[in-house]
Amino acid sequence: MMRNVPGDDACVLVVDDSRTIRFALKKMLSQGGYRVLEADNGKDAIELAQNHGPVLIIMDIVMPGLNGFQATLRMRKLKETRDIPIVIMSGNKEATEQFWIDRIGANDFMGKPFSRHDVFQRVERTVYQNEIS
Repeated sequence: MMRNVPGDDACVLVVDDSRTIRFALKKMLSQGGYRVLEADNGKDAIELAQNHGPVLIIMDIVMPGLNGFQATLRMRKLKETRDIPIVIMSGNKEATEQFWIDRIGANDFMGKPFSRHDVFQRVERTVYQNEIS
């Protein structure tokens, strides 16, 4: 259960080349009160993040073109996107949380497949971390 209710303009950017994954996340996040933007590659993700300032980005790693690893690194260098929390998502169980957080400046890691609980736990932890006592 979510402890925080998002503001009217709170949007989350979901970046994954799988339409199924984007649909599942959009459904969950919409039910949680978020507006959801979608991108199926890193290049579009950077553009959307710069133009819309989402409260959170959920980013897959393996995508054609600019992958999640590269897109996150680029976003961390841009003034408009530098401080947006990013949750890296991967089906690769070998990828450890700390590796991705330390290496590319992500805020959290979420494995695939994920549950509704996993998603909202990450949202709470990354978006509202400073508000939770």
